[in-house]
Amino acid sequence: MEIAHFIFGIFGNATALFLFLSPIITFLRVIRKKSTEDFSGVPYNMTLLNCLLSAWYGLPFVSPNNMLVWTINGTGAVIEAIYVLIFLIYAPKKVKARMFGLLVLVTSLFAAVALISVLALHGHTRKLFCGSAATIFSICMYASPLSIMRLVVKTKSVEFMPFFLSLFVFLCGTSWFIYGLLGHDPFIIIPNGCGSALGAVQLILYVIYRNNKGEISAATASKGEAIEMGDVKPSQENVYNNEKKKQNERSENEQV
Repeated sequence: MEIAHFIFGIFGNATALFLFLSPIITFLRVIRKKSTEDFSGVPYNMTLLNCLLSAWYGLPFVSPNNMLVWTINGTGAVIEAIYVLIFLIYAPKKVKARMFGLLVLVTSLFAAVALISVLALHGHTRKLFCGSAATIFSICMYASPLSIMRLVVKTKSVEFMPFFLSLFVFLCGTSWFIYGLLGHDPFIIIPNGCGSALGAVQLILYVIYRNNKGEISAATASKGEAIEMGDVKPSQENVYNNEKKKQNERSENEQV
């Protein structure tokens, strides 16, 4: 049982690392163009908070025997911090101010959880407090692709939902879900069970719409747009709405 627990933890580390590294292409583009364009910095701040809280929960004095939890989330926190720093460097002034405020909020929340758990709580109460905080924000991170799924259904196209990203969301959630089951840890079971289910829904949507070019693929293909976990650009919705409006106008003209 312990060997299986360790194996699923290693597999969870590998799939989680892929998810953390998936925005690299986006940030290479940001650095090359020296602009964040319409990309949102919110998902990276939220993922940073999730990693910080999950890494803290995995520390031995909070949750014993969870080394694989704090190692991968500690790594993820470093990666996400780099993304946030790059975003702050290249974002417009107004966006930069909002993102800096969000970063202050993220660090304040983590500091509050850490200080309360160290100074005011002990034993099982500490684990319960830190685990609950980590669970809430893990669920928020896994739920972030809901906006992408809505866009897929709306456009009837998987153009905005890369297959391998959806696959690794499912594999990551499933791996950590089984890891939690084997370790009898509800704070790992609950959020990753949600992640596994949402990943499965994304794969089902991909199967349904994989052969459908959608109503806007021609309009967006030239843009070379890609979506990471939880990152939907306003321009994509605008492209869809504009194309839909043009199609309606053409239909009305033909009827006339």
